[in-house]
Amino acid sequence: MSASALAAQVGVTRQAIYSMEAGSYVPNTAVSLQLARVLGVPVDQLFRLKEEESETGRNAYLIPGASKLTRGQALQLGRIDGRFVAVPPSPLEWYLPASDATARSNATAGQVNVRAYRRDSQLENSLIIAGCDPAAFILARHLQTAGVHVVIVHRNSSESLALLKEGRVHIAGTHLRDESVVKSHFPRAAVAVVALAEWQEGLVTAAGNPKRIKTVEDLARKKIHFLNRERGAGTRLLLDNELAQLDMKPSHIRGYNREAPGHVAAASRVKTGAADCCMATEAAARLFGLGFIPLQTARYDLVLRQSHLHLAPVRKLLDAIVQANFRHELSGSAGYDTAVAGSRVL
Repeated sequence: MSASALAAQVGVTRQAIYSMEAGSYVPNTAVSLQLARVLGVPVDQLFRLKEEESETGRNAYLIPGASKLTRGQALQLGRIDGRFVAVPPSPLEWYLPASDATARSNATAGQVNVRAYRRDSQLENSLIIAGCDPAAFILARHLQTAGVHVVIVHRNSSESLALLKEGRVHIAGTHLRDESVVKSHFPRAAVAVVALAEWQEGLVTAAGNPKRIKTVEDLARKKIHFLNRERGAGTRLLLDNELAQLDMKPSHIRGYNREAPGHVAAASRVKTGAADCCMATEAAARLFGLGFIPLQTARYDLVLRQSHLHLAPVRKLLDAIVQANFRHELSGSAGYDTAVAGSRVL
């Protein structure tokens, strides 16, 4: 639409349209509403207060453990108790990750100045979720339809709880089994724990299991190249418990000190042949068409602060995880048992 045509429909001069575009003329309410009606958009998509400009700089707390940032690097933003938190998204193969901002400077002292693409008000309806569940993206997609912007921080269970304790995330996902671990991080009645699902954890092998791996004891065979999870991961703790029961030493396993940061990352290394076996979930094995030997059933929980239970995005999350369509997708694509979804654990 030309400036002349727009001016004619709104009832102003062409020069007035040019002045509004240049920011030198602020229209009255009637003209603003007429512009919005003609262009078919809300008024706040045409005009905003100066302090709400999306490209203004603001300081955000950088998520601990993030790789070194450089100017212009893509970030995702969330807002927790009035503080902005910046999360570098994990790059996915073949395309650039979604971003909410770029870094305006190099990170110093755990903070970074960012140029945001979203207004502050839009970030109020966001959730930052830390965890190692590969199905977190399924939850994020369901929440997106409910108008919630989800930022996922890929961390193991122990690291996720630490981030929640520091106030850097809204929700920490954990499958450490022992609820005393959660209680050791937070004061009594400070957090709520809600079950998401139960999954199978165990040994992931190459398709067809060519090395004939059946038990943890087989990992001590000389021709088996193992890949471990990082310290603090629930599946690493599972392996260590299995070794203790079998009276096996970590040094008996070739590759015990080789680590992969996550279930999917570990399984992908088995898929490429970089390892014969790893510890991960059945869902990760399914993703790559690999073999799986279950060792235990574990419950994956969502831990959040009691003070955040009233937040609208949190309420939408708690509503989403009990919906039939979400539970069916989680059980169908990931093999999770969702019978416990939404049940209050603590």
